[in-house]
Amino acid sequence: MRAVIQRVSTARVTIADTVVSAIGAGLLALIGIANDDTEETADWLIDKLLDLRIFENDQGKFDKSLHDIGGALLIVSQFTLLADTRNGRRPSFVAAARAERALPLYEHAVARARQCGVSVVTGEFGAHMQVTLVNDGPVTIVLDSRER
Repeated sequence: MRAVIQRVSTARVTIADTVVSAIGAGLLALIGIANDDTEETADWLIDKLLDLRIFENDQGKFDKSLHDIGGALLIVSQFTLLADTRNGRRPSFVAAARAERALPLYEHAVARARQCGVSVVTGEFGAHMQVTLVNDGPVTIVLDSRER
């Protein structure tokens, strides 16, 4: 599982000119699910991102997590994070899990975050979405379960 985490002051998902979800201060997590991912992988990823100390304390140091600031989490599925661009000019997505496998793991990740007491909103799995955000910092972190 791979995620691009962005610290945001605001973020929203729009589908067909309708805002389907929005948050204020918190994290936007774009999540790609690989063929070999499991519920354990999803748990690791969610636990890691919820505990990342990427919000500043009073001295301006990264010392606070999403929990610490009471921020919200916007989770958006994004299979293109698993793109393989080593050969040719067209990305290959063979490492990305197909929807029938990815959707239950995506839903598991969302449920895990909610169980941890975080305010969670989502995009719509498989939909064509427009994601708008104001990256605060900017702060962008990549998490990959293969690197744990």
